[in-house]
Amino acid sequence: MTLESDRGEIIELFGRYADIADTKSFDELPRLVHTDPFVVDFQSVADVPPTETALDDYVQILRGSFDPFVATHHAITGHVIDVDGDRARAHAHVRAEHWVPDEVADGGPNRWLVVGFYDNEAVRTENGWRFSRVKLTAAYQENAHLLAQAS
Repeated sequence: MTLESDRGEIIELFGRYADIADTKSFDELPRLVHTDPFVVDFQSVADVPPTETALDDYVQILRGSFDPFVATHHAITGHVIDVDGDRARAHAHVRAEHWVPDEVADGGPNRWLVVGFYDNEAVRTENGWRFSRVKLTAAYQENAHLLAQAS
């Protein structure tokens, strides 16, 4: 348990977090990434206030949110991790791309792009670090209308 190993584990959480959507690993990975419950704050893209959610409920939300996409790709970089004992703040840049089926795009663009930042909180648990809060702040979006069309 060193600062470097803590930072490495938290950065790895971001990788697992991205894999949840990008590999559609909705059963195993959320339990390796999040506390139960945890707070999700996607207000900047979904216009829903921050919400504490049980992990089982979140898994169902994930399925409904990401199953309609043909593919997604979340590139999460530029990690800045501040560890304070068993708690940490984790800031990172994100470029998230989401492709809808051509029939949903109806001849228009088929990719919803979100560029922004994650400002997450993590806690050390008996099973390792987990995110207790995930906050996405979108700085830029293209084709945001595809989110509603994909649902």
